[in-house]
Amino acid sequence: MLTNEQLAAFRKELLQAKQEIQERLQNNDHFGKRRSHAHDAVGELASYDNHPADDATELYEREKDIALNEHTERELKEIERALEAMDNGTYGICEVCGKPIPYERLQAIPTTTFCKEHSPDQTVSQKRPLEEGVLMPPFGKFDLDGRHESVAYDAEDAWQEVARYGTSDTPSDLGKNVDYYGEAYAESEENVGYVEDLENFAAVDLYGKNVKVYPTKEHEQLENILDDEGIMSNIGDLPAYEKDPYTEKEDHHR
Repeated sequence: MLTNEQLAAFRKELLQAKQEIQERLQNNDHFGKRRSHAHDAVGELASYDNHPADDATELYEREKDIALNEHTERELKEIERALEAMDNGTYGICEVCGKPIPYERLQAIPTTTFCKEHSPDQTVSQKRPLEEGVLMPPFGKFDLDGRHESVAYDAEDAWQEVARYGTSDTPSDLGKNVDYYGEAYAESEENVGYVEDLENFAAVDLYGKNVKVYPTKEHEQLENILDDEGIMSNIGDLPAYEKDPYTEKEDHHR
């Protein structure tokens, strides 16, 4: 049990902290919480002529002031609760188990009315920020690469569209060889707008006719490979008259 001298010392400390908090809340108008709006807190009549980024900054400051006010008011309530326990003769006794609270704990947290085992503050919230579902890892729920048969445009594709114009990464940051800084981003070698390399330079109309070949780096590589192998296509030589390029059936009507 606490001695009368210890109780008197704790009461003096709590009363002094209570007075300081009350004066602080009065002097800063409860961190400006009693003002009507964020723009009012910074002396603006309205947000009409402000840039959205400026409004966002003011909103952040407003949210911070509200959080600080809630924290300070909670601290004041805990002080008042501890002083009430002193008046009731229960200060230093845990509200849950009824066992004495160690003196060392009261020295560290004079406002507490719980022992360490039954402190409500030891419960860790499992709620995570909403932004984590969008940003982690690395593109949150908008990363569709792990889903089978998904060819949708996802967050990674959006990042690659932006990153090709330049990032703070250098070729040495990627751990792979790149020819120029325009390729200095993740999976820069990935095909964009087509799946097979062949589709990058070969094109047909709506009905599969009028094949055109566009001179690209991939087309040159394919031509070199076919010449080295002495074949007409990457699936071998094709019959001269055929119905389907991928079958051996001849078209007798031609």
